[in-house]
Amino acid sequence: MLLHIPDVLSPAQVTRMRDALNAADWTDGRETVGAQGARVKRNQQLPDGSPLRRELGEVVSSALAKHPLYHAATLPLRMLPPRFNRYRGGGHYGFHVDGAVMALPAEAGQLRGDISCTLFLSEPDTYDGGELIVSDTYGEHEVKLPAGDLIVYPSSSLHRVQAVSRGTRLAAFFWVQSLIRDDGQRRLLFELDTSIQRLTGADPDAVLQLTGVYHNLLRRWAET
Repeated sequence: MLLHIPDVLSPAQVTRMRDALNAADWTDGRETVGAQGARVKRNQQLPDGSPLRRELGEVVSSALAKHPLYHAATLPLRMLPPRFNRYRGGGHYGFHVDGAVMALPAEAGQLRGDISCTLFLSEPDTYDGGELIVSDTYGEHEVKLPAGDLIVYPSSSLHRVQAVSRGTRLAAFFWVQSLIRDDGQRRLLFELDTSIQRLTGADPDAVLQLTGVYHNLLRRWAET
């Protein structure tokens, strides 16, 4: 499921984050991928051990914890702390599929990458290129969102980032292990959840019955 989640960060939060990132020390983004990814990746990232990465990542994580649409869409079990990247001067990332299993920090085990997430931090009119291209059975989908908005999509998707020919594209990115491994099941639960929200107040009996169906499906499919 490819889903646009608006207003994860406020304009003030985005501005503070951009100011901090514009003054940051960056490293070659190829340091965090394997040999295959390094052949097609040309960007910069905050170092994994950077205090700024941890500080800004906590801001993003806190905002996500309060966002009901994000929770409805992802049903998160575990999340890799957000990383931050920068594309400029022709920087790009060729077609690739994200890793299936990733190590969590502080020897906290591993995470299965079910859902990939990109949180845009630069306004789209301040840079040319930089579109996230997600390929699936319905074709290629081009994503370039307002600053503070999030795109989520299955980590199994082939995807790339177009070269940035003007300006700078800043973003946060992270992965989620969902309670629901299967993307089709997650989509059904999301659609059921949003339908229940629209019915709330209109037909209490129907809402009660559909809520029971939602939780019984979640109980049947969830992995913990």
